[in-house]
Amino acid sequence: MQEKNYTESFSRLKLIMDELRAKCPWDKKQTIHSLRNLSIEEVYELADAITREDWGNLKEELGDLQLHILFYAKLAEEKGEFSLAEMLETQSEKLIRRHPHIYGDIKVENEDEVKQNWERIKKQEGKKSVLQGVPAGLPAMIKALRMQDKAAQVGFQWDEMSEVWAKLNEEINELQNEVESGNVKAAEKEFGDVLFSMINLARYLNIDPENALESTNQKFKHRFEYIERHATKDLSEMSLEEMDVLWDQAKQITNEN
Repeated sequence: MQEKNYTESFSRLKLIMDELRAKCPWDKKQTIHSLRNLSIEEVYELADAITREDWGNLKEELGDLQLHILFYAKLAEEKGEFSLAEMLETQSEKLIRRHPHIYGDIKVENEDEVKQNWERIKKQEGKKSVLQGVPAGLPAMIKALRMQDKAAQVGFQWDEMSEVWAKLNEEINELQNEVESGNVKAAEKEFGDVLFSMINLARYLNIDPENALESTNQKFKHRFEYIERHATKDLSEMSLEEMDVLWDQAKQITNEN
């Protein structure tokens, strides 16, 4: 297929969006509120394609998300709030303003200095807190990671890895003490502290905790489904030892730890 000019393709998609909004009964009914959950769903589908490195699906999901962006811009334009061009220009100006090491005379040595400049500029733009840019609706694990990362950009983090391990072990001991005391509410609080410390450890190790957990989810899914496929009787009638035999078989077949 002949490669099209991207401006032609973008213009075509925008024209289709305009026609759908004017002529399709479903599209005509939509508001920013009715689209919200659908947009969240699209982002998760995109994230799944990224996790699986499914480039064909990634192309499709990016297109779906682009359509949503055009849809929101169309709704804003109808209400006289802003146009698509204004949205794009606003983003361009923000990128230029927040990258003075590219578009100005600021010198940086590494990625950390880029992030520090970014946060300083955001404060100059009127942000009252370093954490203000972390959306309240983010999933808890991603929110924790983003808050820790932003706090670290202004120096609020441990200097040594040993301190990270010490904090994690401290939280685990506190959790164990509350569990043994039978205080369920306190145990829940300490469990949250353990998770938060684990996410912080992942950050120091340059591991994405969301990706790591999803990888384990998929590994568990594959192994458990192997047990279901190869069980000679109903799982409820099998002992844990019998299921463990099939679990180990699944591990050997996939060569996983």
